[in-house]
Amino acid sequence: MTNNWNIASLSEEEEVLADHLARELNLTAIVGRLLVLRGITSVEEAQEYFHPSLSKLHDPFLMRDMDLAVKRLNKAVGNKERILIYGDYDVDGTTAVTLVYKFLRSTVCSHDELNYYIPDRYEEGYGISYRGIDFAHEWGARLIIVLDCGIKAIEKVAYAKSLGIDFIICDHHNPDEVLPDAVAVLDAKRTDNTYPFEHLSGCGVGFKLLQAFAQSNNIDMKKLYCHLDLLAVSIAADIVPLVGENRILAYYGIKQLNTHPSLGLKGIIKTSGLDGKPIDMDSIVFKIGPRINASGRMMNGREAVDLLLASDKDSARKQSAHINEYNLERRKLDRVTTEEALLQLKEDAELENRKILVLYSPEWHKGVIGIVASRITERYYRPTIVLTRSGDHISGSARSLGGFDVYKAIEYCKDFLVNFGGHTYAAGLTIKPDFLNDFIERIRSYAETAMEPEVLVPQIDIDAEISLHDITPRLMREIKSMAPFGSGNEKPVFVSRHAVNAGRTRAVGAHDEHLRLDITNQENTIKPINGIAFQLAKKNLHYIQQKKPFSLVYTIEENNYHSNSFMQLQVKDIALER
Repeated sequence: MTNNWNIASLSEEEEVLADHLARELNLTAIVGRLLVLRGITSVEEAQEYFHPSLSKLHDPFLMRDMDLAVKRLNKAVGNKERILIYGDYDVDGTTAVTLVYKFLRSTVCSHDELNYYIPDRYEEGYGISYRGIDFAHEWGARLIIVLDCGIKAIEKVAYAKSLGIDFIICDHHNPDEVLPDAVAVLDAKRTDNTYPFEHLSGCGVGFKLLQAFAQSNNIDMKKLYCHLDLLAVSIAADIVPLVGENRILAYYGIKQLNTHPSLGLKGIIKTSGLDGKPIDMDSIVFKIGPRINASGRMMNGREAVDLLLASDKDSARKQSAHINEYNLERRKLDRVTTEEALLQLKEDAELENRKILVLYSPEWHKGVIGIVASRITERYYRPTIVLTRSGDHISGSARSLGGFDVYKAIEYCKDFLVNFGGHTYAAGLTIKPDFLNDFIERIRSYAETAMEPEVLVPQIDIDAEISLHDITPRLMREIKSMAPFGSGNEKPVFVSRHAVNAGRTRAVGAHDEHLRLDITNQENTIKPINGIAFQLAKKNLHYIQQKKPFSLVYTIEENNYHSNSFMQLQVKDIALER
């Protein structure tokens, strides 16, 4: 697969600004450029970027319905009503439930007044369920705070209301034109939104509710901020843009994960092999998040909340080991399902002409179809929907890529659906079985007309072209200070030309599929630089070992190995200079 290299450019005015920022902040010219590319226009903005402050969080009462939400929560607390915390079964939902439960339990609610509920992915499906409402009614709840779902639950909120149960909805998904008849609907994606930041995670919306509640009751904010490790996990795992408030919250949450995480998260950190190692957003995405998710995928997300609420080391250790077993089982299913999905694609004679891939097997496990959709999207560079049978319906997960809004595509087919929800790049859906073929035909037709051909060409966005001479420990330190990295604040990507083998470049991996690079410049005037290039050995090793020049695209990483730290290039692509 050939990638297009899209190297960012600056206008003359932006070049002047980049030089000014670098000079005033005593940074390399390269990092001055990186700041401008991230939309920073002044020294003051740059200082806020490098030194995020919780004092810069927005007033939570700017969010529509926040006053109503706090008023209802104050009433519930004052009257000692029973409150049920209800959330989705994924990482965002379970961390949100844990955050709200822990804060209320530690400040204003007794054990008898508070409970939590995570729906079963298989028996209840996504979002608010009638079973969950019936549970709340039988338990005696008068208020449900729902997190990371609920924005489309019109009938279910009405049903709860008929039982005398009020709802506060904290969601971040796209709403329909009509909102549920809840006491308060907190969602910055509402069409009548008044909040200045639209990209909070579901846990983030729950945090804003607690922030407003704490302000209205003069509760010390430290009692809320001590739970930011949970919020950082939700931000990373849900891949919301790491800008604005999310960046501030993630910055402090990551600090807490590295210094004094909650017992539950500490248990996951240990089972993930991260104990004693620096934890960053990638650690959450690839290690911590999948283990929390595994509970909801393989059994019930409530177990993840039980772990995150653990109050002693022994229970945290046992529960994290249990969830790690779920993760191992999930990985086996993931591998088998991916292989079966790839086999379907190999047998598709029209594959090359498809702009969107739709795969279905009634035998696939619902808990891994989202992961499989991500893998297929990455491999074929096509939006992908993976479907399986779930009870009386067909459930699916969709993943997309830049330039194609898969949520809008699914919405275009909504008359075939029981329900759907999600974002531009990821969505879930439930299809009426009789309409499966109609759905596939229509969404393929939509993709044909809505997707521009260039969307299907893999593209690597590059921040700057730099010399191998520019790759220094100082540059690495300055880049490190730009963390945390994630969507909207990606790790800086560079391209350098005329690299050659310094003598020790070799193939590594179980099948010699990766490249362990040892490079220098053609003049051999710089100290050799280490690099790792995954899946790039086959087409590049022979050429590079002949000491012929090549260009490479990479990020600059700090590799911590056995307490030793060294600089390493994480190579994303290689082009041979023939």
